[in-house]
Amino acid sequence: MPVSASGQPLQPAAQEAPADEAAAYLNAFGTPDVVEVLLPDTSGILRGKWLPGSSLGKVWKDGVAIPLSIFGLDVWGCEVEATQIHLETGDKDGLCWPVPGTLKPVPWASRPTAQVLITMHQPDGSARGAPWRLDPRQQLAKIVSRFDALGLTPCVAFELEFYLLKPGAPGEVPQPVFPATGQARQNMYSMSDLDAFSDVLHEIREACVAQGLPADTVISEAAPGQFEVNLYHRVDPMAAADDAILLRRLIDGVARRNGLRATFMAKPLADFAGNGMHVHVSLVEKDGANHFARPDVGDAALRHAAGGLLATMIDSTLLFVPSFNGYRRLVPGSYAPVSVTWGYDNRSVAVRVPNGPPKARRLEHRIAGAEAHPHLVLAAILAGMLEGLEQKIEPPPALVGNAYDHEAPKLSPAMADAVARFSTSPFIAKAFGEEYRRVYGVMKAEELAAFTRVILPLEYETYL
Repeated sequence: MPVSASGQPLQPAAQEAPADEAAAYLNAFGTPDVVEVLLPDTSGILRGKWLPGSSLGKVWKDGVAIPLSIFGLDVWGCEVEATQIHLETGDKDGLCWPVPGTLKPVPWASRPTAQVLITMHQPDGSARGAPWRLDPRQQLAKIVSRFDALGLTPCVAFELEFYLLKPGAPGEVPQPVFPATGQARQNMYSMSDLDAFSDVLHEIREACVAQGLPADTVISEAAPGQFEVNLYHRVDPMAAADDAILLRRLIDGVARRNGLRATFMAKPLADFAGNGMHVHVSLVEKDGANHFARPDVGDAALRHAAGGLLATMIDSTLLFVPSFNGYRRLVPGSYAPVSVTWGYDNRSVAVRVPNGPPKARRLEHRIAGAEAHPHLVLAAILAGMLEGLEQKIEPPPALVGNAYDHEAPKLSPAMADAVARFSTSPFIAKAFGEEYRRVYGVMKAEELAAFTRVILPLEYETYL
């Protein structure tokens, strides 16, 4: 059996769903009360519909109608008129089809419930319609297809950090949970924190088993009530990104069932570490071998892929850090990168080559916040790697030591810089298309404007 970049057995690639996938579900679980059709929007927020359980088969037969303009909503779910894809177009419906292999039971629901991811197509007279270019999943699919010409398939794994918080009253900020001592403190890799949250963490693992999500390690992270769940590597990058979307929903659902609030906010607590989304990528050849481990070309391919990531990193930052809050996470000494750097077994750089045997050689991309859209993050990473492989971009020497003390180009320090760089980037236009660059750019510019109009409590305390 082929092994992953970490040396673990590879999860099989997702297969095309049989025509009777819905029938197989009904045979295994019976008719649910509710079917949740889930469509991740441009911010990675799940939107969709509840359908009666008796309509499950129709989702495969007829699809689900949802406005194409759902990909022109901001993070609050409001229309961004500057995208020009709302009433200007008549606000037409698209047709959404199930993503194969994502029909799953929802074990944390209060009644029998099924859920399935869907992806958007634009009616064009054909049976299914053309893939809708503004759907991030379709953007990732387009970039993944470019690897076929190289005879390579990305092998991908996501790691997601999150906090478990005490929910506050309406309008109050949820508070951290200090499980062992009752005090706010760092307690890295603490077994006592895992024990303190064992009920909810075990329920998360059990729900992953029920939904077939390839969850691996669960660790206690750098702050009170902060944890990380690692997913196994997948030789299907589309499925790997789907796993990350569904894992976030699962953790949130199980936390609520246990009277807690899970947050993937990039920097929820000012005095503690932020939540990151680390992405591991290797490239698998047709025989299952790791391309980066080939004696003749592996080292050069690894360098070129890293070089491409560094060369395109600042242009792509808005995809890795899409929120106003996310830039609060990118501070020196925080284990979140702040500069365009790479290195071997070095957690202070943006692109890390983890330690391990040659067959496990891979790149770990460490910039993204946990709230970012997994499909867009992965699309930007893979597009950067392709740029490096195709152009044979040599990176600077791998950094040794503390990257925070090293002179190197800095990542965009604020959202305004990231929006400006993204919106004029030839690389983004090449990888995602000029229309996607425009729409995504104006959406994030509108979100930034909303935050800059708010007067913070600290301003009143200081100046009133």
